[in-house]
Order: sequence, then structure tokens, then C-alpha cells
Amino acid sequence: MEDGRILGTSANSSNYAANKATIYKNDFLKLLITELKFQNPLEPLESKEYIAQLATFSTLEQLQNLNEQFSTMWAVNLIGKNVKASDEKGYVSGEVRGVSLSQGGLKLILGDGGRTVFLKDVIEIS
Repeated sequence: MEDGRILGTSANSSNYAANKATIYKNDFLKLLITELKFQNPLEPLESKEYIAQLATFSTLEQLQNLNEQFSTMWAVNLIGKNVKASDEKGYVSGEVRGVSLSQGGLKLILGDGGRTVFLKDVIEIS
């Protein structure tokens, strides 16, 4: 575990890494087309190699989808529990009242004031 985080170290760290290094379908297809354009005509790749590449890409995409779903389930499971999270001002704690999705990832809605913290920033659950 990094930084003493008990929540989402593997899920959120891998999610962060996956988001950072994700090759989207269009990028993969562009790469494939470029590879086809510049391949040696005397030694072209076999179709089974392309199929293997597509299968690998499809598997990676499905694993990323599962990771996102597990993170969402984990966040929903925290509703009604008290959490402590780090933010730019220090620490914030409160009872999780809901979950929202933002551009930066899943956010937990704390207490009656509606303060939000990223799921990846949770450091304690009670």
C-alpha cells in the first residue's frame, strides 16, 4: 500500500495507470493501419498475429471496464460509513451520503453539507 492508504490502492492506482496508458480503439486501429502500410510485402504479418493483437486489446479493454465497475461498487458500499480523506487543505471526514462521477473519477459526498472527496483520496474507513 502506498501512502498508508487502505482504500483503492490497487484499484485506483491501477485505474490511474490504465487511464494514463490507455490505448483507445481508434488509436489501436490507426496503429494497425500504419503497420499495414509499412510492413515488408515480402514478409507480411499473418492474420493470426492480427487476431492475437485484437484479442489482447479486447481483453485489456474488458479488464479496464471491470476495474471501473469494481471501483463504483466499492464507492457505493461506503454509503453510510464514516471516512477520512486527504485534500488540498489537509484532511476531511464525514459520513458518506452518496457517490458522484466527475471528470477526475468517483467522488464521495460527505455529510449534510455535500462536501465531496475523491475515492482515491480516502485514507481511513470507520
